[in-house]
Amino acid sequence: MLEFWKDFMENEDGVGVVEIVLVLVVLIGLVLIFKGNISKLMNNIFKEINKKSKEVYN
Repeated sequence: MLEFWKDFMENEDGVGVVEIVLVLVVLIGLVLIFKGNISKLMNNIFKEINKKSKEVYN
């Protein structure tokens, strides 16, 4: 498995560093834009998980 990752990191075919950086910038931008919505969604998900876990224990 370690050899696979070593070969993967050394392989220069395909995506370059610039493309990776651009994708990361876009993803970070989307997270910043939708930060409020993501927080609300995560809070709702965890509230529901807590409700369901309490039902299991009771």
